[in-house]
Amino acid sequence: MRPAVEVADIFRRHGEDFRAAQGDRLTGAQRRVMAAIEACRTAALGGHVEQCEQCRETRVAYNSCRNRHCPKCQGLARLQWLADRRAELLPVPYFHLVFTLPAPVAAIALANKAVVYDILFKAAAQTIRTIGADPKHLGAETGMIAILHTWGQALTHHPHVHCIVPGGGLGPYGHFVPCRRPGFLLPVRVLSHLYRRLFLDRLQAAFEAGNLTFCGDLARLREPSAFDAQIKALRSLAWVVYAKRPFGGPEKVLDYLGRYTHRVAIANSRLLACENGRVRFRWKDYRARHQSKAMTLEAGEFIRRFLLHVLPTGFRRIRHFGFLANACRTGKLARLRTALDAPAPPAPVKPKDYRERSALLTGRRIDQCPRCGGRMVDIGRPLPRCRRPSDPFPRCDTS
Repeated sequence: MRPAVEVADIFRRHGEDFRAAQGDRLTGAQRRVMAAIEACRTAALGGHVEQCEQCRETRVAYNSCRNRHCPKCQGLARLQWLADRRAELLPVPYFHLVFTLPAPVAAIALANKAVVYDILFKAAAQTIRTIGADPKHLGAETGMIAILHTWGQALTHHPHVHCIVPGGGLGPYGHFVPCRRPGFLLPVRVLSHLYRRLFLDRLQAAFEAGNLTFCGDLARLREPSAFDAQIKALRSLAWVVYAKRPFGGPEKVLDYLGRYTHRVAIANSRLLACENGRVRFRWKDYRARHQSKAMTLEAGEFIRRFLLHVLPTGFRRIRHFGFLANACRTGKLARLRTALDAPAPPAPVKPKDYRERSALLTGRRIDQCPRCGGRMVDIGRPLPRCRRPSDPFPRCDTS
């Protein structure tokens, strides 16, 4: 069922005024995201006409924008990614670590997304791999899936990386090395200290290479002496690495990842209203025991906050490291399954078309006639892109 209000509705009603007010402050990537979300599943992207084989009911299915920031285009991508990951699960405990950035670094990241977010990924992964390889802690090669989030519940800028880590690693002789204590992966205090050092060393190197940009309130950091003073101050701050309780089992990992992997800044389901130039949405106040509250923002401020989280073009927000890295995952997982006496995963089923793929992943048919339950098929009437549709048929939205 379509929500009462969607991000696309807010962009269509208030996007032009927002673009005019922002002018050159909007990046090309942000403008493209707005345009894609506004056009998603409308005549602007074209589509095709479907007809029921039994009752001859006819409807239009408009094309999706497939933009990764669109709240309506992540469902199938998320389910396909989860299906691929299901085949890689090991019969071991899994842990969840979160690496966050202090506010002063987050401010630098906002103006240097590609550089600083990349450093965040690499510093977090190197931290886990270095401590895991230490014989005092695990003495094995670890593996992890790292997922970047840049938002808090109120859409403010809060960059952090979620890391899903199997509870053990690949030993030097191809054997599996389990965690030494049940429910405990690696010491958080040691992780925090190393993470801070690795991140700041990489940030310093990026500055010396001229890869950082500073403007506005951060313009003073262009001077090496000011930047060095900032790095020194950051070395004295406590950097947070949060270790959650281990998952109940491998399948629980998928439940969690299903909520986090392909998430965008805000889901349409959290939106409550868009009236009188204001947007109201639900949010959780984690400082008040996760209490659910409603927040109201001016439409322009809502759009501004949403666009804070547009990633640079081509930036990968889900990455794999260690024995789960793309280059070596297949071989090393096979060695680990042998060591754990775990069966190989079944071969994936290859769907014939997008309708069968959707049915396999979602468990529901998108080719089912809403009137009689028959099968809807294309009738060879592709619809061209059109800014002002005059369509006589019902519209199909598979959200």
